[in-house]
Amino acid sequence: MGSTSNNSAEGVGRRDLIKRSAALGLVAAPGMGLLSACASSGGGGQKKDKAGKKTAKNPLGVNDTAKMEFVLFDGGFGQEYAQDAVKIYQKDFPKATVKFSATQKIQSTLQPRFNQGNPPDLIDNSGAEQMDMGVLVGKNQLTDLTPLLDAPSYDDPGKKVRDTLRPGIVEMGQFDGNPVWIMYYAYTVYGVWYSQKALDSLDAEYPKTWDEMLAVCEKAKKKGMAGWTYAGKYPYYLPFSLYPMIGKVGGREVLDAIDNLEPNAWKHPAVKACFEAYYELYKKGYVLKGTPGLDHIQSQTAWAKGEALFIPNGSWVENESANVIPKDFNLAVSAPSGIDASDKLPFGTIWASGGEPFIVPAKAANPEGGMEQLRIMLSEASSKNFTAKVKSLTAYNGGTTGITLTPGLKSGVAALQLAGSNVVNPRLQDWYVQLQKEKIGVAGLGEMMAGRLTPAEAVKKIQGFADEAAKDTTIKHYKHQ
Repeated sequence: MGSTSNNSAEGVGRRDLIKRSAALGLVAAPGMGLLSACASSGGGGQKKDKAGKKTAKNPLGVNDTAKMEFVLFDGGFGQEYAQDAVKIYQKDFPKATVKFSATQKIQSTLQPRFNQGNPPDLIDNSGAEQMDMGVLVGKNQLTDLTPLLDAPSYDDPGKKVRDTLRPGIVEMGQFDGNPVWIMYYAYTVYGVWYSQKALDSLDAEYPKTWDEMLAVCEKAKKKGMAGWTYAGKYPYYLPFSLYPMIGKVGGREVLDAIDNLEPNAWKHPAVKACFEAYYELYKKGYVLKGTPGLDHIQSQTAWAKGEALFIPNGSWVENESANVIPKDFNLAVSAPSGIDASDKLPFGTIWASGGEPFIVPAKAANPEGGMEQLRIMLSEASSKNFTAKVKSLTAYNGGTTGITLTPGLKSGVAALQLAGSNVVNPRLQDWYVQLQKEKIGVAGLGEMMAGRLTPAEAVKKIQGFADEAAKDTTIKHYKHQ
């Protein structure tokens, strides 16, 4: 989610609700909205390049003289990692022309080209103007990436690309059945982020149960520090720790039912218990005063200055807040605290999943070239290069050997090791953007944490939103397979 931010204090990257909603056609915006544009089959389109011969060194059959066009989102990760990978493509296919460009205006730039049937061969579909994945998939605008996944990996011909990826990456790219439409390149660890130095100063350990969490927050309060803050203007940050907590308490099937828009999914006792736990932070005065009015940069800055101990966030926070996090902060992340020993899953259950979604359009002239560029990026060398430069893991399962990890990255790796197979991956934010952000986030959780709804009222309201979405025949619905 946040891994694609612009890294600027004045902008809010992809988390700007109004920009994002306009970009997705969810609010009124001048001109043609994305929904109608992507629904259009466009004009005659461009001719497909003739595929090349498949060989051991060219398993996807790339035409070695065909042009390959790659459009990158110009966000917090920068351009260098992609440019480095492009150089490898050019070295492997010296007769080919590569057109590389980067923009923050993905939708504005590429919507007309989808409409005209001449999109690029590879797109990093991120940022405030990210094109709606559900719409692109529903309107058959994307290439199935299964050939890439079944191709030999760049490093080891005896291993398929799919066998080199972190858990959940392939599933994230699936929307309806087996085809894989999206390759999420970055790998984000979501959870509760904090300063180990600050926690040590309280003579406390990270709390595993909610009673322990409240006790740590009380200690912090006595020292003039709030227990929590969060992006109050964008309260869909709260699920980064709340959703895996729900999964820990009730089991991952509760999260699956929520994603599937099943009747009464939000009324599950685990949801009720977790909502009540978070509401207790508000009731006991453990949330930093003024938090509902803070955006993500402001809340992160207050947290980095020691005004609050905990913040729900993703692993991009280390890069995004690098200019305000003190050198001796000792950044750390933990899986969410649970309720008590009756929780279905063990402590360490965490949300980690892919970010930075790359797509190959269905009408790309050189789809084999676009997939080959991704195959290169999913090599160990390219993965290490990305991690070293932007402080984030990639979808490649490894790529950290020999790299000096920053505190947050090191903590994220340790959190994944602790989680083992207990990694959850809620899909609402991928499948139903408006429901997740505007309704569950802002109108539900945001109102509850500001004290304007009780947990019971929030559950009822959010269940109503989910029911509306389930009955909405204008949107495509998805389910866990």
